[in-house]
Parts: sequence; C-alpha cells; structure tokens
Amino acid sequence: MFIMKIIIVAIVLVILMGIKIIHQTHRGIVETWGKYNRYLNPGLNWIIPFMETVKMRDIRSHTLDIPAQPVITKDNVEIQVDGIIWAKPIAAEESIKKTYYSIDNWKYAVMQLAQTNLRQQFGDLTLDESLTARQKISENLEKDLDKTAEEWGINIDKVEIKLIDPPEDIKQAMHKQKTAEQNRRAMKLEATGRYEAAEQDKLAAIQLAEGQREAEIKTAEGTAKAIELVNEAAQKYFKGNAVELRRIEMVERSLKNNAKIIIAKDGINPQIILGNIPTDAPEKVGKK
Repeated sequence: MFIMKIIIVAIVLVILMGIKIIHQTHRGIVETWGKYNRYLNPGLNWIIPFMETVKMRDIRSHTLDIPAQPVITKDNVEIQVDGIIWAKPIAAEESIKKTYYSIDNWKYAVMQLAQTNLRQQFGDLTLDESLTARQKISENLEKDLDKTAEEWGINIDKVEIKLIDPPEDIKQAMHKQKTAEQNRRAMKLEATGRYEAAEQDKLAAIQLAEGQREAEIKTAEGTAKAIELVNEAAQKYFKGNAVELRRIEMVERSLKNNAKIIIAKDGINPQIILGNIPTDAPEKVGKK
C-alpha cells in the first residue's frame, strides 16, 4: 500500500514536471537527449521530464543599438556613425530551428553584420552625399541585412541611422559655408526688397503723372467748354450789337472808374453818368 502511494506521487510529480506553458510572445522547440524532436506552439504543452528539454525564443521585435564607429567616405573623410536595428526571430518552425542551429548568438551576429555593411554603405558615398542620404542608407542597409539574417531565421524590421558626425574641422568649414550662404541669401533678399520698392515708387510716379495729365485734360476740356458756351452766348445775345458793344468798350476805357452801362429792351444804350446826373452819349450832346 505504501509503495503504491509512492508510485502515484511519483507519477503526479512527473506529470507536473513535464507541463510547459508557452506564452503568446514565445515559440519553443523540444530536444530529446540533445537532438531536435518537435516544435511547441503557445499554450499548454507536455514533455517527458529528464529526457526532453525545451528551448524558447522571444519572437517580439528586439532593439539592437549599433555602437558609434569610424567610417571612411568616398572622398577620404572619416566620420563617426551609429544606428539602431529592430529585428525579431521568425515564428515559423524552420526559422526558430535556424536561430538555434544556424547561428550561435543571433543578436551579436546581426550587430556585427550591420557594422560591416555600414562601413561599406558610407564608403560608396562622399561626405556631402552621406549627410543627405540618411534615408537611402537606412533602406539599403535594411535590405542587405534582411537578406543575410533570413538564413539565421531572423527578420530585420527596420534600420535607422542615428548619428553622422564629421570631424571638428569639417564642422567648422561647414558652419562657415552655411553662414556665407545665409549672408548671401540675406543680401539677395535685401536687394530684391530695394528693387521691388523702386518698382513701386516708379509705378506710383507713373500713376501720379497719369493723374496730373488726366486733371489737366479735364481742366482744358472745361476751359474749352466754357469758351464754347461764351461764344454761343455772344452769338445769341450780342448778335447785331457789335457797334454798340464797341462803343461800350471805348467808353469803359475812357471813363473806367465812373462809367455805367444801361441795357434797355431796345438794345444797348450806353450813357455816361457823372455823379447823379445822367449824360447822353457824346454824339447826342453835340446835337443839342
């Protein structure tokens, strides 16, 4: 009876020891006496204790920091470059097997591969090209790394270049060049502003001249119209009275300060008024 209890307890312990729970973020493989046996999916699994062992891989994306390293550009300038890689084991059975049996340390291998490819990428570009082709370099590096890492059961999600750091003397030269460029742009903008202001002044002067010309034309037209109206009035009201009008003008010139003109309904009858006594025209006085 006692031996039976011991056997039952031993069986229960073996069962409990053989229970393996695989989380959703992991995948596992089972080895029997060190040899690959089977693939474990997430959930409740059971293995034979002492005979079988389980190895599990985290299939989430891992962040790998590429340390800063010196690289030589195509125009022989040494720059410091670093970056970040996001990589993860592929969840398929064959890929999980590769992460164990095709490479010893897949993270270290990916980082070393990235450093080698990084030097090659920048070696094909000049300094100016390197500073402006960050995105292109990242894409090329991701493509090259993914092609090789796939043989290890690894997928390269993304690669980013964090830092491209030229030498100090190159930085100073670039700063001077940038300052000169900014000054040139500022001078160009200032000259453009002066030119536009001059153009506006010219347009304003033209508009003013046009206004003055229009005003003079309007004034001339008004004067001409007034003359025309005067001529029309003279033709209408003084027609047939030219002699009398001439006589009035002579009397006005001779007695400019004391002359008065009387216009009757029968025509123009000029009289000279001295004080309060009216005096007939000179030809009538002679007849008396």
